[in-house]
Amino acid sequence: MEHILRIIYIAFQHKYKLFFAYLSTAGAVAAYVVLPKYFGEAIDSIAIPLSEGNPVDQKVLMYAVIIIMSLSVVRGILSYWQTHLAETISQYVAYDLRNMLYDHVQNQSFDFHDKFHTGTLMSRAITDVENIRMFINMGLVRAPYFIALFVIVAYVLLSSNLILGLIGVAFMPVVAIYTSKVRLKMRQLWLQVQEKMAELSIILQENFAGQRVVKAFASEEYEQEKFQTKNQEVADIYIEAENLRISSVSFMLFTFMLSMAIVLWYGGRLVIGGSEFTPGDLAEFIFYLQILAMPVRMAGWVVNSYARAGSAGERMFGVLDYKSNVQELNNPIIKERVNGSVTFKDVSFSYDGHSNALNSISINVNPGEIVALLGGPGSGKTTLVNLLCRFYDPSEGEILIDGENIKNFQLKNLRSQIGMVQQDLFLFTTDLKENISYGKEDATYDQITQAAKIAQMHDFIDSLDEGYETYVGERGSTLSGGQRQRMAIARAVILDPPILILDDSTSSVDANTEDQIKKAMESVMEGRTTFVIANRLSTVHSADKILVMNEGEIIEQGNHQELLNLNGKYKQIYDLQLRPQESLNADTKTS
Repeated sequence: MEHILRIIYIAFQHKYKLFFAYLSTAGAVAAYVVLPKYFGEAIDSIAIPLSEGNPVDQKVLMYAVIIIMSLSVVRGILSYWQTHLAETISQYVAYDLRNMLYDHVQNQSFDFHDKFHTGTLMSRAITDVENIRMFINMGLVRAPYFIALFVIVAYVLLSSNLILGLIGVAFMPVVAIYTSKVRLKMRQLWLQVQEKMAELSIILQENFAGQRVVKAFASEEYEQEKFQTKNQEVADIYIEAENLRISSVSFMLFTFMLSMAIVLWYGGRLVIGGSEFTPGDLAEFIFYLQILAMPVRMAGWVVNSYARAGSAGERMFGVLDYKSNVQELNNPIIKERVNGSVTFKDVSFSYDGHSNALNSISINVNPGEIVALLGGPGSGKTTLVNLLCRFYDPSEGEILIDGENIKNFQLKNLRSQIGMVQQDLFLFTTDLKENISYGKEDATYDQITQAAKIAQMHDFIDSLDEGYETYVGERGSTLSGGQRQRMAIARAVILDPPILILDDSTSSVDANTEDQIKKAMESVMEGRTTFVIANRLSTVHSADKILVMNEGEIIEQGNHQELLNLNGKYKQIYDLQLRPQESLNADTKTS
C-alpha cells in the first residue's frame, strides 16, 4: 500500500486535471443513475393505460424520451472528458516517472551501475512505468466512477424494494472476499512477471550488444535456447495471472447473473400478483441491475491494475530510493581551473566491503608531472584513477586536488577538470563530430578538427565521403579498435583539462600509430598532470614517476632509471616485457 500511495502522490502533482476528471465523473454518474427512472416511467406510460383499456398519453411518453436522450448526451460528453483526462493524467505520470528514473540514474556513482544491470533498468523504465500508467488510468481516475455507480445503484435498489434489493446485491460480500484473495495472488504473480521480464531484457540487451561474440563462437543455437527458456517462463506466468483474472471476472458475472435471474422470478411474481410494483418499476430495477453489472465486470481490471502497480511501484521505488555512496555537498567548491597537484593520503577502497582493491595508497603528484601506473590485472591501477574522478569514494583516507579534498568539489566541476580516456571505450550512435565534442557540445568545428589532428584521426576522417558528419555504428562498431581509441583521445583533448588520465589508451593501436600518437600527445601532456596506465616502453620512459602496483598496493615508485637500479619488480617487468619491446623498436628504426 505504501507504493500505491507514493504513486498517487505523484499523480496529485496534476491536481487540477484530477479535479476536472473527478468532476466529469460525478456528472457522468449523476446522468447515468437517473436514466432508469425515466425508462420506467416511459414503460408505465404505455403498459398501465393499455392494461386498463385506456389510450396512451403521447405527451408523457415524449417527455420521457426527450429526458432520456438529453441525459444520454450529457453522459456521453462527460464520459468522454473523464476518459480523456484519465489518459492524459496517466501519460503525464508516466512522463514524470521516466524523467525521475532517468535523472536519478544519471546522478548515480559507479556502485549503482555495479548493482543494477542495464536490462533491469530498461525493464523498469518501460514495463514498470507502463503498469503504473495503467493503474493511474484505470485504478485512480476511473475506479471512483465504478465505485460510485455501485454504491449509488445498490442504495437505489435497496430503497425501491428491500427484498428485491437484497437479492440484487446479495453477491456483493461474496465478490468482495473473493476479489481480495485474488488481488493478493495477482500481486505476487505480477511481481514474478516483472522480475522475469527484467531477466528477459538482460538476455536481449546482452545478446544484441554482443552479436559479434555470438557469431565468432557460433553460439546462435545456445543463445536461442537460453532466450526461449526465459521467454517461456514469462509466458507461463502471464498466462497464470490472466487465468486468475479471467476466473475472477467469470465468477463475479456468474453470481451477478444468478441474482438477476432470481430478481426476474420474484419481481415478475409481484407484477403479476397485482401489487403496487408496476412493469415500469421492474424494468427500472432490471436497468439498475444492468448498470450494476458494469462495475462488477470492471472490478477484475481494477484489481489487476492495483496488483500490477503494487509490484511495479516496489521495483521502481527500489531504484529511485537508492542512495549513491558519492554525495555532493550543499555548497560545493567550483573552480574555473585547478593547478593540477594531486595527493592521495592513506587511501583504501573496497568494492564489496570485505576485500580491499586498494590498501593505504599515499602519493603526491606535482602539477604537470606524468605518472605511469604499472601492474598486472587486478592490481588496482584503474581503481586508483576512478577514485580520482569520484566515480567511487574511498573507504578510508582522502584525495586532494590543489590541497582541497575532492569531496568538497561540485561533481560536474571536478570531472570537467579531468580528461579521461577510459579502457572500456564507448562511442554513441551519432556522427564523428558529435562523438568528439561529447562533453563540450559548444565546441567549434576548428576545435574538433584540431583535437582529431592531435589524436592522429583527422586524415582518416577527412578521407570519408561525409567527413566529420559520418555516422558510426552502435558503440562505434564501424571503426577499428585503434580508431575508436583515437576518437576517445580526441574527446579528452577537446576538453583541455588540467588533469589527464590515459587508461591503457594505446592498447588497441599498432606500434607505428602508437608512435604517432605519442608524438602528438607530448604537447598535450605538457603542463598537465597526467596519469597513464600502460605497459608500453615509450610511456614508461617519459614518466616523471612510475608506480608499480600489486594487489592494491604500491610496491615500488620512482623514475625509470631509479627503478631499474632497485633490481625489483619493475626490473622483472622490464626484462620480460619492456626490453624485448625496446629491442623491437630499435630494429624497426634501423630497418
